[in-house]
Amino acid sequence: MVQYFRYHQLKKGEHHHAGEDEMLSLMSATSFGYFKRSRPKLFSLLILSLLSCCLILGSHLFCSPSAFSLLYSFGVEGDGVAANVNAKASLCSSISNVFFSTGGYTGNVYHEFNDGLLPLYITSQHFKKKVVFVILEYHDWWIMKYGDILSHLTDYPAIDFSGDKRTHCFPEAIVGLRIHDELTVDPSLMQGNKSVVDFRNVLDRAYLPRVQSLLKEEERLAQEKLKQKVHSSSSEIRKEVQDATLKRPKLVILSRNGSRAITNENLLVKMAEEIGFRVEVVRPERTTELARIYGALNSSEVMIGVHGAAMTHFLFMRPGSVFIQVIPLGTEWAADAYYGEPARKLGLKYVGYQILPRESSLYDKYDRNDPVLRDPESVSEKGWQYTKSIYLDNQNVRLNLGRFHKRLLRAYSYTIAKMNRRSHL
Repeated sequence: MVQYFRYHQLKKGEHHHAGEDEMLSLMSATSFGYFKRSRPKLFSLLILSLLSCCLILGSHLFCSPSAFSLLYSFGVEGDGVAANVNAKASLCSSISNVFFSTGGYTGNVYHEFNDGLLPLYITSQHFKKKVVFVILEYHDWWIMKYGDILSHLTDYPAIDFSGDKRTHCFPEAIVGLRIHDELTVDPSLMQGNKSVVDFRNVLDRAYLPRVQSLLKEEERLAQEKLKQKVHSSSSEIRKEVQDATLKRPKLVILSRNGSRAITNENLLVKMAEEIGFRVEVVRPERTTELARIYGALNSSEVMIGVHGAAMTHFLFMRPGSVFIQVIPLGTEWAADAYYGEPARKLGLKYVGYQILPRESSLYDKYDRNDPVLRDPESVSEKGWQYTKSIYLDNQNVRLNLGRFHKRLLRAYSYTIAKMNRRSHL
């Protein structure tokens, strides 16, 4: 969402003029204001409010005592009923709230971060977790998938706008989320000059505890595996120990299934290992635990992947790491705008590898002089769906390993130099 609205309570002294039977209430886009009723209705309103207070507070007495921290005390001001939420409000939470949706393109990791989590951080971080999120088109799977991140943005459980039938009262509501640019945070628009690096620090705090537990489990399994090989030759054991202790830079390949796959990926792995990398191939699925992907990329020095939504995971890399994006035909602009430039803003060393027509599977489907191969920009002018059907949905990549080797070797030299500087320091 890109729309952003904020509804402040009316200042004291500003009256809300309503009809005879109209009542002021907090809905999806408004907040309570200060208002007074005429004296004849004072007694009736007081009785009604006190009864409501007893009913609501009575339920909390038998639930969680901490719930009282969310409520103001009931009060009477002047000769009318005050609903000034900054002072003495009728059962109003002192916490602000933010309305947003998890509908639309959620299910696509790019949109989940670009249109959801990053704007949510931008909009709410200045509340320092003292904010309640109200979600339209609430999905349990989304809460489960990103609950670790949400717990570092708010101290309170999210509210299902459609499913929660309770009445909630807040001093103000922010409807919609702020967005700065593709997968980034603009420090000039943030309190305290927060940047995308600060957002990544939130991801660190959210996922590192789980990552550490996964590493301990992997170490335990590795030790058991080594014990099972106790009868192996001493040279084999010695080689395994050397491989485990040698500080080779780690390279992660984000592998794709279907369109835009690297068809000679196995040869790429072999070449990277011969250069000196320790290679891990990661195949993200919708059901893959994000902590596992985060753990793989957070511990890597280099990531390779073909342009697509999965490149959003560059956010999991540490600043100073190398991100090599393989750019298929017809995706040049999108590759740099959506992932290249945001990666540079995060502090990554970004390398865009633009494939040649011969490296595309389209080379075997179209005439050599066809605009699809010769002039992809002119093809893209025919519209998104036409472009998508050719370049995104029906194109694979077979890397020219001799050409790609040069980029990989430079990445290795850069990484080794960086590791040596870090060791020296």
